[in-house]
Amino acid sequence: MKFNTLDLHGIRHSDVSIEVENYLYLNQEDCPILIICGNSQKMISLVEQTLIKINSSYEIGTGVNYGTIMVRSV
Repeated sequence: MKFNTLDLHGIRHSDVSIEVENYLYLNQEDCPILIICGNSQKMISLVEQTLIKINSSYEIGTGVNYGTIMVRSV
């Protein structure tokens, strides 16, 4: 299955919150949405903080899926 995907590679940490919020609100009807954070724990934490702020349902990837977050609902 192909998911609607937001790839955050190249996005500055200071821009993460607004990028994630805008993308999710514009694409909320396409859930689940895969967010690719990469290998940065800081980026994963920033995305998670944003998802908590907007009350989204999500799962953080582990193992081979480390660096990804699956958003189930916005």
